[in-house]
Amino acid sequence: MESMSTAETSIGEQVQLLAQVFIAKKLIMSTAESCTGGWIAQSLTDLAGSSAWFDTGFVTYSNEAKQRLLEVPAGYFKLDGPGAVSEETVLAMTQGALQNSRANVAVAVSGVAGPDGGSVEKPVGTVWIAWQWEDKASARCFQFTGDRRAVRLATVEAALAGVIKLVS
Repeated sequence: MESMSTAETSIGEQVQLLAQVFIAKKLIMSTAESCTGGWIAQSLTDLAGSSAWFDTGFVTYSNEAKQRLLEVPAGYFKLDGPGAVSEETVLAMTQGALQNSRANVAVAVSGVAGPDGGSVEKPVGTVWIAWQWEDKASARCFQFTGDRRAVRLATVEAALAGVIKLVS
């Protein structure tokens, strides 16, 4: 039997709290994920009964998928655009997640998990996360450290913490 890490235990506790709040407030959640590859949705659905408050998880790893499934404007990915790892993109991702699901709360993540792909402007560990509850939206840039798994795990934790803050 595998033992759970402290971070995974923390994620489980975050999901338990989210479930209670979402059920009490009759909220429905959707995720739009790039660098985490569905890890947030997986964390939510690890809890039995999550179908009562979780609707859809979009894994839009490619820019084309972000455009097709979440309606992120193509111009964001052009040379003079903000790029996939940007405030504009994650805010568009939450909007797209809400428009293409039955959810009223969404979280979106896009980042550079590494070990490659970083730049001077967006080094490895740069992650943008956005949260939206109906018309109230916000986004924040994080700079996480560690290997690919550590960056992705920190992203999941920060994304869930932001949802808790948004709806509490």
